[in-house]
Amino acid sequence: MAAAPVWSVDPRTGKQREQVAVEATAQEVDTAVRAAHDARSALTDRTVRAAFLRTAADRLEAAKDQLVEAADAETALGPVRLTGELARTCYQLRAFADIVDEGAFLDVVINHPDDTATPPIPDLRRYKVPLGVVAVYSASNFPFAFSVAGGDTASALAAGCPVVVKAHPDHPALSELVAKVLRTAAAEHGVPEGVVGLVHGFEAGVELIRHPLVAAAGFTGSVRGGRALFDAAAARPVPIPFHGELGSLNPVLITEAAAAERAEQIGGGLAGSMTLGVGQFCVKPGFVLAPQGAAGDRLLKSLTDAVSDTDAGVLLDHRMRDNFLAGIAERTRLPGVESPVTPGAGGEHTVSAGFLSVPAEKLAEEGEYDLLLEECFGPVTVVARYADEAEAKAVLSRLPGNLTATVHLSSEEAAGAGRGPELLAELTPLAGRVLVNSWPTGVAVAPAQHHGGPYPATTSTSTSVGGTAIERWLRPVAYQNAPEALLPAELRDDNPLGLPRRFNGRLER
Repeated sequence: MAAAPVWSVDPRTGKQREQVAVEATAQEVDTAVRAAHDARSALTDRTVRAAFLRTAADRLEAAKDQLVEAADAETALGPVRLTGELARTCYQLRAFADIVDEGAFLDVVINHPDDTATPPIPDLRRYKVPLGVVAVYSASNFPFAFSVAGGDTASALAAGCPVVVKAHPDHPALSELVAKVLRTAAAEHGVPEGVVGLVHGFEAGVELIRHPLVAAAGFTGSVRGGRALFDAAAARPVPIPFHGELGSLNPVLITEAAAAERAEQIGGGLAGSMTLGVGQFCVKPGFVLAPQGAAGDRLLKSLTDAVSDTDAGVLLDHRMRDNFLAGIAERTRLPGVESPVTPGAGGEHTVSAGFLSVPAEKLAEEGEYDLLLEECFGPVTVVARYADEAEAKAVLSRLPGNLTATVHLSSEEAAGAGRGPELLAELTPLAGRVLVNSWPTGVAVAPAQHHGGPYPATTSTSTSVGGTAIERWLRPVAYQNAPEALLPAELRDDNPLGLPRRFNGRLER
C-alpha cells in the first residue's frame, strides 16, 4: 500500500494547500533513527555542540520572514504571535549553548580514596553522559517553541543526543523548513545532517517509540495520545524514559478578600489569560474557584464584559474545533451549569470565547460533574462558585495534577495574614508552578523555570522549559579506581576542561 500524502492545510478555510511529503514507512523511520544514531560521535565535543546551537539560532532568525509566513498559513496564529515565538525559540537554543559551555550540567563529582571512612571510600569519579537518540513529538499549539527546533530538540542536542522529530500534522510544511535550517547549521560544523531526523505520520510516531535505538522520548500533546506512547515506551523489551506533557486544567483560586479588593481587575485578567491564543495555551486557566456573594458577582460581571468583547478566533485545525464544540455542548447539558457568555461557533471556521458557571458544591464529590474537571482545549473556562472555605478546599482536594496552580490573595493575605500561607501549601501538591496574584499564560524561559507537574500534567518530574530540561537526556555513570590515563577529560584531577565540579567535598567553580 502506498504511503499517504501529507498535506499542508489552511485552518482558516479547512482546505488543503500543498502536498508536503508522504507518511514515513517503518523502513524510513529505521533509516532516520540509524542516521541519528550514527551522528552521536559528532556531538561529543561540547564546543561543537554549543557552536551548532548558536548557528541554528542565527539561521532561523535569518529565515524569519519565510518561516513566519509558512507557520501562519498552517496555524492561523498570526505574524505577531509567531514572530515572538520564533524569537523565544532562538533564545532557547542560545541559552542551551551557554549551558553547554558552562558545563555544570555534567554534575562532575570526584572523591579520592579515604581509608579512614567506614566503609572505606575508593577512588570514585561521577558525571553524566548522553542517553542516545531522542524521539521528539511536536506540539500543535507552539509550531516553533515546542516543535522541530523547540525545547525538547534544543535540550537533547545540548546534552549530546541526536533527535528524530515526529512532525505535527498541523504544520508539516513548516516542520520541513525548520528541519532543513537545522541540518544546514549542523553541516557548517561538520555534524552529519542525520543529527536531526524528521518523519511524518501517525504510524511513524508509533514505530519511532518502538525503535530499539531510540533511548528516550519527549512529547507534548493530548492525554490520550501521550498515554498511548507512554505505555508503548514502558512495554518495550528495554523500556525507555518518556517525558510527556499531556494536559492541564491550571486551577485558579480567588479568595473572598481578593475579590472584595479588586474584583474588576481579576475578572479582566482572567479573561485575557483564558482567551490568549484562542485559549490554546497549555497553561490556560481552565478552572476557577470564585466566591459567592457581592464581590464574586462583581468579578463575574467584569469577566462577562471582557469575554463578550473578545473577537472570535480560528483554532489550529477543524478537528480541534469540532472537539471544542462537542465539549461545550456536553458540559452545558449538565443541570445547574450556566453560560453567562456562551462559548461556541463564531462562524463556519471560527469559535467564540465564553465561560461556564456552576455551584462548587456539585464538584465536591465524584459524579457526572467531574467532566468540568477535565481540560477543554479552546477559549473557555469553568467558574465554580464556592460558599465557604471548606467547600473550596473540598473541590481542590479532588483536582488532578497540573502544570500550574494560581491563587489570588488580598494585600493582607499576600503579606502573610489569614490563610495566605496555608493556601499556598494546599496548591503546591497540585502543580509544578504555583502563582500568586498573576496569570499562568506566558512561560518564561529562565534557569529557575519549571514546566511540568504531577500526572496527568506530565509523566515525569522534570521540566520541558528552562535550563534543567537538559537533565532528561542524561544518565550518571561513576568510575571506580580507574587510572588517570583512562579517564575522560571531564573527570581528571587537573580539570583540563575547566569544569565546575565537587572535588573531595568542595565545590569548585
